Amino acid sequence: MLKNIPVGDTERPVPRWALRLARALPFVLLPHCLWRLPFAVDFRMGSIEPNAPAFTWWATPYVIGLSALTEALALLTLGLVSGWGEVFPSWVPFLSGRRVPRLAAVAPAVLGGLTLVALFDPMPLAWLGVLGFEEVPYANGWWQALARICTSPTMLWGPIVLALACAYYHRRRPTPEPRISGLNM
Repeated sequence: MLKNIPVGDTERPVPRWALRLARALPFVLLPHCLWRLPFAVDFRMGSIEPNAPAFTWWATPYVIGLSALTEALALLTLGLVSGWGEVFPSWVPFLSGRRVPRLAAVAPAVLGGLTLVALFDPMPLAWLGVLGFEEVPYANGWWQALARICTSPTMLWGPIVLALACAYYHRRRPTPEPRISGLNM
């Protein structure tokens, strides 16, 4: 699937590390998305939460939609290493073929990356129970270990998006005009 999405077809070359990170991001987030899916059918994956709300009809579409949205946003970051992140595609009304303003891509990526860091990177604090962060209790250590293994790669999401946004910003910088020395006019 990801082989068919054009990446690296940009005006200036994309660093190899950025291409690899952008392609890897959907797979980095996949364990978390898969971990979340049993909750859609009220299977709690070993979590013991006495104050958990009762299962409601909208939980299933919400959980499935959240996993789909997570993967869609991961795929959207491919725009930071693709030509369609520099020039609007033909199917975008009124903007087709026009250049994407640099900050129109960088600002949402940076804000999103910082939000993701704030959401997911405090997880180790919850694991250690420090600074008021608490982890959901589990029936046993195996469920807890599985939860941590599946959800911990999500901590990379924000930093990856921030790194890709930085690379995009630097790649799309206007090049300075060459100076011609030795000419007196």
